[in-house]
Amino acid sequence: MLRSEIIKRLYKDYTKKFLNKIIISVLFSLLVAISTSAIAWLLDPAIKKLFIEKDKTLIFIIPLLIIIAFTTKGFSLYLAKSTMISVGEEIKKKLQINMVKSLIKTDTQIIDKKHSGKFISNLTYDVNQITSLLSNAILTLFKDTLTLLGLLGVMFVQNWKLALASIIMIPLAGISSKILGKRVRKVTTEAQERSGYLTTYLVELFKNHKLIKIFQKENYENERAEYHLNELKNKNKKIAIVFVRMSPVMETLTGVMIAILIFYSAVLMSKNELDINNFFSFLAAMMLAYQPVRALSTLNMVYNQGLSAASRILPIIDQKNTIQDLSTSKPLKISKGEIKFEKLNFSYDVNEGKTLKSINLDFLGGKMTSLVGHSGSGKSTILNLIPRFYDAQSGNIIIDDQSIYETNLSSLRENISLVTQETTLFDDTIMNNIKYAKDNASDEEVYEAAKLSHCEEFINKLPNKYQTLIGENGVRLSGGEKQRISIARAMMKKSPIVLLDEATSSLDSETEFKIQNALKILTKNKTTIVIAHRLSTILNSNNIYVIDNGEVVDSGKHDLLLLKSDLYKNFYEKQIQK
Repeated sequence: MLRSEIIKRLYKDYTKKFLNKIIISVLFSLLVAISTSAIAWLLDPAIKKLFIEKDKTLIFIIPLLIIIAFTTKGFSLYLAKSTMISVGEEIKKKLQINMVKSLIKTDTQIIDKKHSGKFISNLTYDVNQITSLLSNAILTLFKDTLTLLGLLGVMFVQNWKLALASIIMIPLAGISSKILGKRVRKVTTEAQERSGYLTTYLVELFKNHKLIKIFQKENYENERAEYHLNELKNKNKKIAIVFVRMSPVMETLTGVMIAILIFYSAVLMSKNELDINNFFSFLAAMMLAYQPVRALSTLNMVYNQGLSAASRILPIIDQKNTIQDLSTSKPLKISKGEIKFEKLNFSYDVNEGKTLKSINLDFLGGKMTSLVGHSGSGKSTILNLIPRFYDAQSGNIIIDDQSIYETNLSSLRENISLVTQETTLFDDTIMNNIKYAKDNASDEEVYEAAKLSHCEEFINKLPNKYQTLIGENGVRLSGGEKQRISIARAMMKKSPIVLLDEATSSLDSETEFKIQNALKILTKNKTTIVIAHRLSTILNSNNIYVIDNGEVVDSGKHDLLLLKSDLYKNFYEKQIQK
């Protein structure tokens, strides 16, 4: 995306809406410029009338005017800044909302390719850089430009020859700013990358804290943390140093200009072309101009920081999904719930080998079908293709004579419940976790689902019962308890198709019995496709597919497969040994 395109986009989508507030801020900035210029100009009559001519009629008026000028400047500056702070926070919120909305809707494959920590860094670090550009930089541009113009006006009024000599500092400061701005953009990109790495590392650190303790890797992780923090520190230090590089440039330019000013003023005074009151007023205007010139000289660097961040954020917001409804998509209508895979080919990456190779599957409506095979054979992929978390490269998936690629996503996913091997819960109450499948569910519906999934017995033992906060991903619950809550959540949806990836973790016999009983209730008279790890599940299946290396190598019922499939027989014998 070109820089001009980024600027137009930021204006159209994020700044234009707040144009009225920006105009108000500009008007207050104008008052800041007028009052600042007035302070410098008032030194002329103050020196001439009060000290040279000793005019007592103005002894109260001029000091009062100076107080009014400073007060006006202070309040105007406060109102200008507070208005732009409000604009900045609104823009930040809108950017973050747009980014989160995009990430929520984006294809699973896109999320898989990037660590969540890097998205978090985009959401915080980069958004702050853009906010700074669209609020602080805009305020600086108007406030300091207007102030500088006002002070230049005072300088020209006092002595145009001195003013012409002084404005040489402005283009020199601009050249320095342009050179340093390019450097800032490069270093900002590097700092964002380091911020992403650090956030990624912290997410991993907190997620795996038990693993760190059991393997006694505290010192190792301390070193890694220090490395990431040190790298980020170095990048942030570089940015800060680039910004302060303007200080010696500006100080040197100011020193040179004051020296030239004093020399040239002395020459003009000797020729009676400049009075002492004009000189002090001019000097005050020039000294007050130092701050806006310095602020404007760093503006290019803030501009480059913001554009660098926007070049990373806007592509995320604009991300086009490959998995989406067609203009001709129709709602899925379930009758029997029969699912068919027809010559389906799938690969997670076109440059890698196929995960599924021209497979044909037939799942009977209202019946349970098990998928059996070694890890990595393609079983989970089959489950993920049905709700269209991913789309196949070729072939078709048909539900009740309707291609899922020709039905709208909402109606497709509305008819599917998913219970995964890795139970995912939110850091919320038990009530809200179960209700997640149906927002408008009554408490009685939740109690019924909890009872059927055998959650009720352990929930009632908790101090706050259904209002108990379960922690990040249900950390305060046991593995069996988490599985039962996920089953209760699936029950709330009451969908005709159930996709189940059985947990491989071993459970005690009582918990195992309760979970199996809950699953029987969940899957009763529903089209159920289960990645089976337990013998009891396999024996209860109406049909079994044996998957190996992305292909269907056998199918049938348990007894038949024992006779004709060596792969299935081997799997069965291992289950018996367990």
